[in-house]
Amino acid sequence: MTFIKVTINMSPGEKTRCYLNLPSLGILFILLILFNCTPSAFSQIVKGTVFDKNTKDPVGYAYLYFSGTFSGTQTDQNGNFTLDASVNRSIPLTISAIGYYSVTLNEYLTGKPLSVYLIPKVYELNEVKISAKSLARKRKSNLLLFKEYFLGTTDNARECEILNESDITFNYDSDRDTLKAYALNPILIDNRALGYKITYYLDKFEYIRDKESFSFRGNISFQKDLNKEQSREEHFERKRKNAYLGSRMHFFRALWYDDLRSTGFRVGGVTSDNLSYKDIVIVDADKKFLKYNETLSISYYTKNLTGLEFLKEKVFFSNDGYYDSDGILWEGYMANRRVGDWLPYEYIVKEY
Repeated sequence: MTFIKVTINMSPGEKTRCYLNLPSLGILFILLILFNCTPSAFSQIVKGTVFDKNTKDPVGYAYLYFSGTFSGTQTDQNGNFTLDASVNRSIPLTISAIGYYSVTLNEYLTGKPLSVYLIPKVYELNEVKISAKSLARKRKSNLLLFKEYFLGTTDNARECEILNESDITFNYDSDRDTLKAYALNPILIDNRALGYKITYYLDKFEYIRDKESFSFRGNISFQKDLNKEQSREEHFERKRKNAYLGSRMHFFRALWYDDLRSTGFRVGGVTSDNLSYKDIVIVDADKKFLKYNETLSISYYTKNLTGLEFLKEKVFFSNDGYYDSDGILWEGYMANRRVGDWLPYEYIVKEY
């Protein structure tokens, strides 16, 4: 009898080790099987082409990425792309390009080449060339308001700089009560507090003045700021940890592992002030969903109260903190932590 030890790399960070007890004549046959079960068989490669929906022309240099992560790639000049999706299987694939609305795909691992169609952004703006001092003052006021509601008002947000403010346009005359912001180009942000370079593809921003309510929608990509001194990494990590604790990402990670209480979270509803994992989580196959028939309230160590209203019957979430953002309306503490406090899904708390 012959013993064979084989280690198979399934995906980054994941290995399977197996011991085979075989007759010598069967060794070659088994090795051939194992050869076909190498990383290429387990990796999930997505291929396809990005097109303009109106002209059907390929869109070169579009960006394909998993929103909220470091992971992404570009199409070539003919709109073709190849992307390894094995690391970010739980996160939808987003496709963005300058001058187009982003497209998000939840089902993309079909095994067949994808054809993605982007819709051009067409804005009917009443903004005129700013030459009069009054218009210049109005733009300055609108830009301050936009940054307050888009980046946030925390210490981290105040250390964020939008590098291409001139690419942001506002509606001045079409609706005096509702401020709308537009950007054909992605918004480039330097987060000097957390040490990240951020690219945000804005699809919608609205602020209703009389109600003091706002909403914005888009997709975000992170890069570590490699120009920052390595000596400041410990400083960044302390800031990142502070932004993470009590955040939406922290909440959903703790919820996935049924670890709310020990991490400081408490969840209540209208008729119950102490809900458990079993009360609000349903498991379907290998997926988990947040579900409850009432609005939820979330506190972190008895403070920082957050309201959570369901917009869908159930909301998918995963162990890295990703959740279906279209299914929830936030109020309170977590809602006030905006782009200036957001972290990539790859973030892991480090201790110093």
